[in-house]
Amino acid sequence: MITTIKTLFKFSFFLKEINLAFSKGALGASVRKINENDPLTWQFSAFSQNGEDGIIDFLTSNIIKPNRYFIEIGSSNGLANNTAYLALVKKYCGIMVEGGKMNSSLSRIIYRYFNSGIESLNMFVTKENVNELLEKSIHSNPDVFSIDIDGNDYYLVESLLNQGFRPSVLVAEYNANFGPNKSITIPYSPAFNYSKAHSTRLYYGVSIMAWRNLLQRFNYDFITVDSNGINVFFINSSAFPEKFINNISGIDFLDNVIESQTFKKPWHDRFKYIENMPYELV
Repeated sequence: MITTIKTLFKFSFFLKEINLAFSKGALGASVRKINENDPLTWQFSAFSQNGEDGIIDFLTSNIIKPNRYFIEIGSSNGLANNTAYLALVKKYCGIMVEGGKMNSSLSRIIYRYFNSGIESLNMFVTKENVNELLEKSIHSNPDVFSIDIDGNDYYLVESLLNQGFRPSVLVAEYNANFGPNKSITIPYSPAFNYSKAHSTRLYYGVSIMAWRNLLQRFNYDFITVDSNGINVFFINSSAFPEKFINNISGIDFLDNVIESQTFKKPWHDRFKYIENMPYELV
C-alpha cells in the first residue's frame, strides 16, 4: 500500500515534469538554427539532458523508410532519457528497459495513459539474456537504439550487433575519463555497479574510440558527440539518403562537462584516479 501511494505521488510529480518538458522542448526547437552540416546546431532538450532530443529528431526525420520504433536500455523513469521525446511527442512505439523496479513501474504507469505502444520492461540486461530483448522487439532494425547503463554497454551492443540487430540510429554514452584515443572498456561483469566499482564513480563503461572501432566493424558511420561530452551518435548509412553523411562535420570528442566541473580537473587528470583499475583493450 505504501509503495502504491509513493508511486502515485511520484506520478503526479512527473505530470508536471511532462508539461515542463513540452514547453522546454518547444522553445528549444523553435530557436535553434539548423545547419545540416553541423550536428551541434540540431540539439535541443525536452526530456533529454544534453541536446539528444534535437539530434535524434533531426536524424530520424531523414531515415528513408522509418518504422517509428525504438529500444532504449537504461530508460530510467520513462521521462529522463533519450526516447521519451519520440514516445510522447512523435508517438513512436518501442521498448524502454530499466533495471530499477520503481523507475520501471513509473514508466509503465506513465505510458499506460500517454502511449500504450510503449512497453516498459523491468530487466537488468546482460550478455546472457540480451537475446530475450530481441525476441520482444517488433523490429530488428528500429529507427533508434539508445544505451546508457554505466557498465557493460560495450558487451551488450556487440552481442546485439552480432545477432543481426541493425538500428538506423545508435546512441551510446561514452566515458570521457578514458580520453579520445584509448580503445578500452571495463571487463565484463554481469552484476557491475559503477557506484560500487570505484569511490570516484569515474570507472564505468566505454571509451569513445572503443565505440568507434566496434561500430566501424558493423559499417556504422560516426556522426558526433553531444556538446556536453556524454553521448556519441552513429548511423547505419544504408537507412539514409545516399549522400546524407557526406558533408556532416561532427565533433570527435569533448570532455564530460559534469565530471570536469565536479572534480575541477580535465579528463587526463581524472583518469589518474582510475588508471590502475582493470581494462579490456577492444
